[in-house]
Amino acid sequence: MTNAVASPANPSGCDDTEILRERGQRELFCGLTGIVWLHRKIKDAFFLVVGSRTCAHLLQSAAGVMIFAEPRFGTAILDERDLAGMADCNDELDRVVAELLARRPDIRLLFLVGSCPSEVIKLDLGRAASRLDARHAGAVRVLAYSGSGIETSFTQGEDACLAALVPGLAPSRDSELLVVGSMADGVEDQFARLFAAMGIGKVGFLPAREAAAMPTVGPGTRFLLAQPFLAQTARALESRGARRIPAPYPLGVEGTTAWLAAAAAEFGVAPDRLEAAIALPQERGRRALARYRAQLAGKRVFLFPDSQLEIPLARFLTRELGMRVIEAGTPYLHREHLAEERALLSADVRLSEGQDVERQLDRCLAARPDLTVCGLGLANPLEAQGLTTKWSIELLFTPVQGYDQAGDLAELFARPLNRRARLKELVP
Repeated sequence: MTNAVASPANPSGCDDTEILRERGQRELFCGLTGIVWLHRKIKDAFFLVVGSRTCAHLLQSAAGVMIFAEPRFGTAILDERDLAGMADCNDELDRVVAELLARRPDIRLLFLVGSCPSEVIKLDLGRAASRLDARHAGAVRVLAYSGSGIETSFTQGEDACLAALVPGLAPSRDSELLVVGSMADGVEDQFARLFAAMGIGKVGFLPAREAAAMPTVGPGTRFLLAQPFLAQTARALESRGARRIPAPYPLGVEGTTAWLAAAAAEFGVAPDRLEAAIALPQERGRRALARYRAQLAGKRVFLFPDSQLEIPLARFLTRELGMRVIEAGTPYLHREHLAEERALLSADVRLSEGQDVERQLDRCLAARPDLTVCGLGLANPLEAQGLTTKWSIELLFTPVQGYDQAGDLAELFARPLNRRARLKELVP
């Protein structure tokens, strides 16, 4: 093993609409991709992928980081000797971790991240993390989770990471709000100011920006999910006595308002105080959306399953931008966590769960949508078929939650259509 560091309910909603369930070949990123935004969020954490050179190349390419840039992630390479059982992987891993921590004493939280190769050879990273955590106690906390494409899809890597944090959160009996899901620091700051203006005094964020600042959790904790793909994390929090606040997700003006209103109702915030807190940013968001609605209204869009953001996005695109969603596919549909979103969707939006990529491609090509939201692996082939595409991965890399980001979210869907229009002008 070698170390290569680099690395409001709608009566016409679709809540009871039949869902197309598909179980076939899938096309999506593995859960390792979540490291690309998580390593930027937790400033003193390091993500050590125990995997192959392919894993290292994926992260370097997706993050745009060169090997000598010393980012906060890397890969402990499983080479032929490891895979053949000629070397003791645990001894090798212990050596790599010791070398890493000696070179990077700033690390306070170390994640051992499982990959397809480590899963195949049954390397128990949970046990390794416990051993290394005891060995380096006081200097660094060591945790493990799986980002393997065998076990996780694109965004489930973040879910597994945050779930691994929950057992170590300090206990609390205070009444407090916990916002769960990685968001850009600027977006987090905006929400913190809004909650303060609403009079919700104690608010924590998971993950925190530093290992020592992780929130507390207990029977008095009520949490809002900022992302719809955090089912494992939600279960872990509920096992600690916390309770989820049902709400849509803070995408667009409508979603953000409903998300904040759910917290306000839970903590007894008076409606006039909520309105006073959100009035100005809400109006800014509406103005920002107006210019994009004029361009996007009536456009037809097809959402392939990739990020698990597809159902909240379908709500945003149809209700706030006037677009027509032909199909919203999602890798996994959590009925409870998405109930409020589905109640807001029009009944003519077809929902699909899972994927049979060939059948879904046939449906998409037959529909000929104005815009197709999909993973990188499908984008170029669909462009070759004359379709305009949007990479779904950008929706995770770009700050999109909240009022002041509503216009940025809309622009992500307008941009490929603008690009197509300019190309047609150049090449009639």
